[in-house]
Amino acid sequence: MSSDRFARVQEILLRSIDLPEEERVAYLSRECRGDPELRAEVESLLAHEGTPTEMLGGEAGQSGETQQAIRSSGILDRSFSHYRILSKIGSGGMGEVYLAQDERLEREVALKILRAGILADDAARKRFRKEALALSKLNHPNIATIYDFDTQEGMDFLVMEHVAGETLNEKLSAGPMPEREIARLGLQMAEGLVAAHGQGIIHRDLKPGNVRLTSDGRLKLLDFGLAKLVRQPGDASTTETLTEAHGLVGTLPYMAPEQLRGETVDARTDIWAAGVVLYEMATGRKAFPEADSARLITAILSGPPSMPSAVHRRVSPALESIIVKCLEKDPERRYQSAKELAVDLRRLETPSIVGVVRPAPQEGRQRWIVTGVASSVVALVALGFALNVGGLRERLFSSVPRIRSLAVLPLKNLSGDSTQEYFSDGMTDAVINDLCKVAALRVISTTSVMQYKETHKSLTAIARELGVDAVVEGSVLRSGGRVRINAELIQPGKERQLWAASYEREMKDVLTLQNEVAGTIAGAVRTRLTPEDRTRLASARTVNPEAYEEYLLGQHPETTTAGAQNWERVKAHYLRAIEIDPEFALAYAALGNTYADMTLYSKLPPFEAAPLGLEAATKAVQLDGDLAEAYASLANVKLQLMWDWPGAEAALKRALELNPNSTGVRTIYRFFLTCMGRHEEAVAVSVSLLQDQPNSDRFMFAWDLFYARRYDEAITELKKCLQSDPKAGSMRAWLAYSYAVKGMRAQALAECDTLEAHPDWKDPFWECMLGEVYAVSGVRGKALDVLERMRAQEKHGYVDPAEYAYVYAALGDKDQAFAALGKAIDVRSANVLQMDIEPVFDGLRSDPRFGELLHRMNLPMRKP
Repeated sequence: MSSDRFARVQEILLRSIDLPEEERVAYLSRECRGDPELRAEVESLLAHEGTPTEMLGGEAGQSGETQQAIRSSGILDRSFSHYRILSKIGSGGMGEVYLAQDERLEREVALKILRAGILADDAARKRFRKEALALSKLNHPNIATIYDFDTQEGMDFLVMEHVAGETLNEKLSAGPMPEREIARLGLQMAEGLVAAHGQGIIHRDLKPGNVRLTSDGRLKLLDFGLAKLVRQPGDASTTETLTEAHGLVGTLPYMAPEQLRGETVDARTDIWAAGVVLYEMATGRKAFPEADSARLITAILSGPPSMPSAVHRRVSPALESIIVKCLEKDPERRYQSAKELAVDLRRLETPSIVGVVRPAPQEGRQRWIVTGVASSVVALVALGFALNVGGLRERLFSSVPRIRSLAVLPLKNLSGDSTQEYFSDGMTDAVINDLCKVAALRVISTTSVMQYKETHKSLTAIARELGVDAVVEGSVLRSGGRVRINAELIQPGKERQLWAASYEREMKDVLTLQNEVAGTIAGAVRTRLTPEDRTRLASARTVNPEAYEEYLLGQHPETTTAGAQNWERVKAHYLRAIEIDPEFALAYAALGNTYADMTLYSKLPPFEAAPLGLEAATKAVQLDGDLAEAYASLANVKLQLMWDWPGAEAALKRALELNPNSTGVRTIYRFFLTCMGRHEEAVAVSVSLLQDQPNSDRFMFAWDLFYARRYDEAITELKKCLQSDPKAGSMRAWLAYSYAVKGMRAQALAECDTLEAHPDWKDPFWECMLGEVYAVSGVRGKALDVLERMRAQEKHGYVDPAEYAYVYAALGDKDQAFAALGKAIDVRSANVLQMDIEPVFDGLRSDPRFGELLHRMNLPMRKP
């Protein structure tokens, strides 16, 4: 049957199943007009069984023909060949199953009498025997063996190993199973699949009813490969072999998308079914619980199942990751072999590999928090925490110690796809940024926590290094059009889980999801929230999923690595996000920052960047007046490109009102304070940033100390920077410059020699700093050589005039220095922002031309 024909039969079948008889006849007459064969195929399927699940091979009651055969023959205590029937075990889509005694080998067996009509003729029976013989060669401890196939008095029967015990179906009636047991039994299931797939045999109908558990804890897969042998009613072909697909075979809730589409199936189809079985073991309910057949098929083909941990809170991220990978719609994204699945299940089962199993959340009043946080309820709970309605937070978390500092460790990517790391990293950064809105809570920056992305350090060690009271661990999974975040709050030292929750939203609501996670964490740590905190945490926005993905790609470090070409990629991602969603304020804010930064790092002329950056940042503020990132972007543009100092400060203050602990906002603020000559304030902000960024780059702190003329301290900090990154050319250039202005000529020139020996460490701006150092240190010839190299660079691209000004000022050539500064101000170079505090310009300050230049920059004349 062709795929188009298959789809047409399936469509008519599903629409006609539940119609009353008269309506069904009319419907079939209308839909099958002019195609009697199509009508015959559908009617044959409709007559096959009583329900769609049974029709598709599910466990069912007996067909009328089988019931009649049993009634007329008095089958109990009767013998088929040398097998004597003892009792009935059950029934299924293929027929009735009986316990029988093999009187030759004196053992109990399971004898399955096939439903009448499954094997249409002797040719089909012959093919079935051949396939059954192949299946009988499967010999594995986790597979029930087929012993024999025969026919007696027109009744076809299979003889199989009898496995005493209960079916997995029966066991699941008691609810979800413990994870250790899931891992143990799941591993046995996977190992059975490995053995069968190695022989080229696919089960095709793996489900809890086909899994039996023995009293000694072994798992046996039943009916292995039999679904493939069933000749579908209405299939009159005599040329196909039974090893080829014959339409729908399997049990609907466990069928993979490719099965429902009538496509070729392979081992990965069994892996899907294994995932559905694991889902049911972990949660106690089906992955796709829809009762209506049409809706069930639609859900399997296109809808993501609810995340297991949303259904049952004790499902660990590791088990959830395994299940989700099995249930990828595209077979290419699933485990590619049962052996891969077995490896992950074995890792889950083995404590020494899995690591410490965290204790479950406390019972009683906390339990409903965890189980209640799902879909729309999570918004109410998060808001309740944030607003502390009726003292809710204190009552619910009375056993949780007050936490004043927190680190959100990188959320684990559960997709199994390493190319999705940008998404999980973006979620981490977003949650951290939202938590920073709580003024009383110290939150470690993204830069610092990302160092622990692949670490094997204990949580206690991490907390000690970061200086925090607690850590948040979690995972993120994007599946279809939904996003899920699991999070748990852990007290270091005791490694005690204080709180855990799961959140799931549609992708368009991902920004709301991030707010909810942050709001609930803020409540869990018993932070006293001000009215302003509550307002900030209650914000909710929607976003186009594709636009948000482009935004995250622009934010990711792999995109934003140094280099003009990469900055063009960053800009392209933000422009694409805005094209997709013209109302996306975050993307406009990021674009404004990008134009400002490109003047420093990719040589975009400031006079070109200024109007573009101002337009983007202004649009961000217009779209969302409560977005700290929008005001920070506006401040950055006004500071670096417009020299609107009062406007920049006003925007920064508004950004800090909206997110007082934002690392990004405070970084711009300390830069503004330094440029304004407010050095002690700038250093104080830098110190606060270092508290939130332990073990991070201390370069900006050194930069603020340098311009505060605290050279010894700046040198100490720069040396620390070079200890962690000896190849950092920018830090080495600043160290050389610090030595030079302090009069430490030998040390300054030694650093210059190191940079000259490694030209790949330098960029054009640090080249000009070499010229300054040579000039200040009295090596005039080398300073002039640097100027020549800079002129040569102009042939290949833009060189900032301010870079010439620094070298000429250091050489004492005032006229050339003022000329270069004038040009730099004409193009609004960001490299003259600190002109009034720059030590190398001290020799120019007494000249009236210097005051005129400051006036052009909207700056008053003042002492450094």
